[in-house]
Amino acid sequence: MISKIVIKLICILTFAGAIQISAQEKKYNGDPDASFETARNLAFNKQRKQAQDTLLSILTKYPDYSEIRSFLATTYSWDSEYKKARKEFAYILEKDSKSKSTWIAAIKNELWADMPYAALEMSAEALKIFPDDFEILYLKASAQESTNNPIEALNTLDYILDKNPEDQQAKDYKISLNIKARHNAIGINSTVDLYSSVFDPMQYHTFKYGRQTKYGSIIGKVNFNRRFQENGLQYEVDVYPKISKGFYAYLNIGLSNSFLFPDARYGAELYKSLPKSFEVSLGFRTLKYSTTTNIYTGSVGWYTGNSYWSFRPYVTPGGAGTSTSGTLSYRKYRSDADNYLGLALGIGFSPEINQFNFSGNEASILNLKSQKFNVGYYFTTSNKQNAWGTQFAVTHQEIIFDPGNYFWIYSLNLSWELKFK
Repeated sequence: MISKIVIKLICILTFAGAIQISAQEKKYNGDPDASFETARNLAFNKQRKQAQDTLLSILTKYPDYSEIRSFLATTYSWDSEYKKARKEFAYILEKDSKSKSTWIAAIKNELWADMPYAALEMSAEALKIFPDDFEILYLKASAQESTNNPIEALNTLDYILDKNPEDQQAKDYKISLNIKARHNAIGINSTVDLYSSVFDPMQYHTFKYGRQTKYGSIIGKVNFNRRFQENGLQYEVDVYPKISKGFYAYLNIGLSNSFLFPDARYGAELYKSLPKSFEVSLGFRTLKYSTTTNIYTGSVGWYTGNSYWSFRPYVTPGGAGTSTSGTLSYRKYRSDADNYLGLALGIGFSPEINQFNFSGNEASILNLKSQKFNVGYYFTTSNKQNAWGTQFAVTHQEIIFDPGNYFWIYSLNLSWELKFK
């Protein structure tokens, strides 16, 4: 009995010794500077897991080698492992609170992690140690902007420029912030349609006021239409509420007492960002005349470099069958979203775009054959406050009361928008 117990104890001690020897074998034993250089090369050549393993190995023997630990934390930030990075930065700052480069890297980690309030708090702590440091003040302005306080961010940038008027980075950022701080906009959009036969010229004009809020944007419109020697008004509201990151909606309602517009129109659509720079949406529009027309629509969009492609179909069920139409659009952006060249090709008739009073002739109107091409150019003034646009379109459309025969429609559109705080 005693011999069995002794044998078990020997086995346990032998196993524990083996574990200890194994752990000692895994302990780092080499030149930390040479290994650090190897890890850096691995990290910059997209082999970050191997780099991190090397860095962690060095830290088993040199836990307070702050440059290595800081670089490890930075690689975690690159990989969006912000919690791991936060832990490493905190370790360094606890040992050495006067490491400016660590404070800057740690604040950036919080900004990338979408934790602007934490970044703002860290900026305040860092500025107690490094008063008036421009790099940290710049990060503080970034955090203030991300907490929806662009005015405070502008004040911080003004402080930087007061101390250093030649700071180009602060100058550029201030210009960008001034643009973003313009939460209000008014605009006018005017279109004239010239027909090759049958109809006299028709006019469409829109006056709009929009405001950006933290919940999304809201736009009020007054639409004026002159057709068939008659004038009509429509009052419309568009809302784009934010639901979550990469997920938002479109809501619309419009009212009119003119036969040139639906008595009421409303619609809704959900938009979702997808990986690989794709975006999809799905929604509907409803037009109420003496009868009600429901239109189902959606879109698939793709951003690639400075280009954007989009396809939007329209499906309109009716008593005589279902009508379909679609538009393929392309935009080539320049400096920002307000500066681009746009092209579009459309096939089929959609009552969403052409709001006619059907008066019981839905079947004949919805099944009209139509082809459309347009080109537009949009640009802003140097201070980005005024946005201008012009568009020219050509439509080949079947005549409503003469199926099989077509006319041409030449459309010219001009738009202007003024943004202000």
